Amino acid sequence: MQKILVANRGEIALRVMRSAREMGIKTVAVYSAADRDALHVRYADESVFIGEAPSNQSYLVGEKIIDACRKTGAEGIHPGYGFLSENAAFARMVREAGLILIGPSPEAMEVMGNKLSAKAAALKYDIPMVPGTEEAITDVNEAKARAVEVGFPILIKAAAGGGGKGMRIVDSAADFEEQMQLAVSEATSAFGDGSVFIERYVSSPKHIEIQVLGDTHGNIVHLFERDCSVQRRHQKVIEEAPSSVLTPAIREAMGKCAVDVARSVNYTGAGTVEFIMDEQLNFYFLEMNTRLQVEHPVTELITGIDLVKEQIQIARGKAISFKQEDLSIIGHAVELRVYAEDPANNFLPDIGTLQTYITPKGPGVRVDDGFEQGMEIPIYYDPMIAKLITYGKDRKEAIERMVRAIDEYQITGITTTLGFGKFVMEHEAFTSGHFDTHFVKKYFTPEVLQSDNEQEALIAALVMEQLLGTKKNAVTETAVSTESNWVRNRKEF
Repeated sequence: MQKILVANRGEIALRVMRSAREMGIKTVAVYSAADRDALHVRYADESVFIGEAPSNQSYLVGEKIIDACRKTGAEGIHPGYGFLSENAAFARMVREAGLILIGPSPEAMEVMGNKLSAKAAALKYDIPMVPGTEEAITDVNEAKARAVEVGFPILIKAAAGGGGKGMRIVDSAADFEEQMQLAVSEATSAFGDGSVFIERYVSSPKHIEIQVLGDTHGNIVHLFERDCSVQRRHQKVIEEAPSSVLTPAIREAMGKCAVDVARSVNYTGAGTVEFIMDEQLNFYFLEMNTRLQVEHPVTELITGIDLVKEQIQIARGKAISFKQEDLSIIGHAVELRVYAEDPANNFLPDIGTLQTYITPKGPGVRVDDGFEQGMEIPIYYDPMIAKLITYGKDRKEAIERMVRAIDEYQITGITTTLGFGKFVMEHEAFTSGHFDTHFVKKYFTPEVLQSDNEQEALIAALVMEQLLGTKKNAVTETAVSTESNWVRNRKEF
């Protein structure tokens, strides 16, 4: 495999291409009309136009991806994450075309792509499960009776979905029927499959996931955990590795469970086994993601393993380049997803032009992005601009570096989650490690960012005053009353 096509866009396409280039492998980019001038298109050795901007006319059309391989002679396809990365039908199409998918088998995708079949596979190895139903349930009365047995609060979940769709929390039997009907309706609309199941609702959960790798020689290893508990709309915003709460014994137990889950489907490639953890540090299997995760850089930093290179080598038929006992956790890493979203407006996506775009640098700072100054954030795709990752000798240093990196990151023209990220990094619940998936609901309000915005506006006014050589009495009086480092330093000259 000397040439691979990256069936994705933006930062993940660039990230894959860079590892491939280091391995001496040629790369092919595919792009839509919205991405003609994208960085991944310019970086690749070759590029192929595959359709109009909407993803269902470009990045989600498997036939166009296969055709681009034929045109360019690409032997393998790296799907990144999102789009077709967990699509079993596409994986089968790739295999039937005589190409190599840099990922797991379509059979593994099918089993783990449905939460109920994934639970059934995991049960073969006695993996801990949240009490609930092990099969889809459609009869409301039967489901209600089972919910009473398990005990409220209950979580109704779509079997085929994720991202919070088709999910309802029910606090009492009186509300059960209505909430189940809503969950079934939403699951049908979102996934074309109204199957739901129920399980006990863990009220203060942490979201812990384990990175695994499997090869075609029967080797499966885990690369420790990531804590992904800071979320909005059931989707991750901040991740870190390792977790601040796991003991060595729990880490070993979770790692073994993750390896067993992967073994249950003869897993090959990179995957992630996700768990929820309650306040007593009991953990329960949640699901498996059969692809590379957005947050994979934090694992790479604490282990020194390039996961993309391992994926490619596994797809070439090579064995994993290390053994479980070779791995150890060194240091700590934190990742902030920098989204074009407005945290003060329920994290609604924002679009526009990156009028200013200057990334932070320095020791322990990594930025995975796919944009540059002057580019537009398209409306058609996920609004993530970049992943900002910091690494330190311990958790405290990694967090301190993240705060510094956020302060150095300059983006204007659109609203981003940078301010929210700084709020999290400086919040006692996060720094102490005593937080769960309800962090945003418990601690975040739009008002907490308002003072920072006012401070930035003040600094901008003072800079303009300096440039114009004028005196703004009102601004100066306000400046004297502030305590920002910028203002204090300004007084000295």
